[in-house]
Amino acid sequence: MSHLFETVHLPLDERSYDILIGEGLVGHLPDYIGQLLKRPRTVIITDENVADLHLNTVVRSLTDHNITVDTIIVPPGERSKSFATFEEVINQLLELEVERKDTLIALGGGVVGDLTGFAAATLRRGIEFIQVPTTLLAQVDSSVGGKTGINTKFGKNLLGAFHQPKKVIIDLDMLDTLPVREIRAGYAEVVKYGLIDDITFFEWLEENGHLVLSPNGDRAAQAYAIAHSCKAKARIVSEDEREGGKRALLNLGHTFGHALEAECDYDGTLLHGEAVAIGMVMALDLAHLLGLANAAEQDRLIKHLRSVDMLATASQIDKTMAVDALLAHMAQDKKVEDGKMVFITGAMGVAEIRRDVDLAAVKKVLTNSLEA
Repeated sequence: MSHLFETVHLPLDERSYDILIGEGLVGHLPDYIGQLLKRPRTVIITDENVADLHLNTVVRSLTDHNITVDTIIVPPGERSKSFATFEEVINQLLELEVERKDTLIALGGGVVGDLTGFAAATLRRGIEFIQVPTTLLAQVDSSVGGKTGINTKFGKNLLGAFHQPKKVIIDLDMLDTLPVREIRAGYAEVVKYGLIDDITFFEWLEENGHLVLSPNGDRAAQAYAIAHSCKAKARIVSEDEREGGKRALLNLGHTFGHALEAECDYDGTLLHGEAVAIGMVMALDLAHLLGLANAAEQDRLIKHLRSVDMLATASQIDKTMAVDALLAHMAQDKKVEDGKMVFITGAMGVAEIRRDVDLAAVKKVLTNSLEA
């Protein structure tokens, strides 16, 4: 049985698509994607962990409807967003003689989604793909909006393309198989939407966040939080698909967070969502230093994150870090303009883009978090 809670539409003219949110959807995938396939041929790209849990279900649902399926399985973790793994995936797709009318299916978290999307964007100058995100982080953020890419030794997501999926299938049942740490990491991106421009949503999370994160979580709370997050992202992406302006607000906490991830060498010490949570606290600290927010707002965010057992400061990371090393990573951030770092900061619910931040203030924020 499948049960559809909600459909969120992302309007982008001929690139428009729906985001489906429900239970049991992956076992009935042809019901939701069959009409999109230009021919009955798909290639599923996933990672080893997801393959063990869900691949057979997805393959069976497709083959039962006479859809040809091949699979490509990559190692789990951020290190698969690399030149080496991308080359392996492309070579396997070419060996499978994938044609322009075939469709890729990204079955996994943000790494698989970004990698698959980039492969789809570049193979034969672009083929179609469908997102089936299996982590909370991917469901509320990376699967929506068409950002694809891989990391380089110089930083995260420095090689990529905007390539929208044809549909996003969010199956809430996937959350039941996630480690609690992964769910908490994804929750950081949910909190982000409240901090950008929706303080009412943040207040809802203060009351209900524990339900979203509870083991075998409250389905109604999860569906609401995910749908609200997807609507927020869809609204922003529809206004600014290629990040010429407002879409940059979705990077709240990411400039700091990406530096923390890079300093951890993407080795699993720090998950992306954990880095974003810490980065958002830093962004509020920066807002306080710039006179955009009061200190109580940062304290309020820290209190909420800690109430659901999430990291809030860099001092909690199991690695010794130096301010100068983090600054060096930040200088390579893809949002740098004319050599100047770009920050998303501001009071709760009123994030803004700042290009005039003094380096001394950035150092102070990093020091405060490392010494908290």
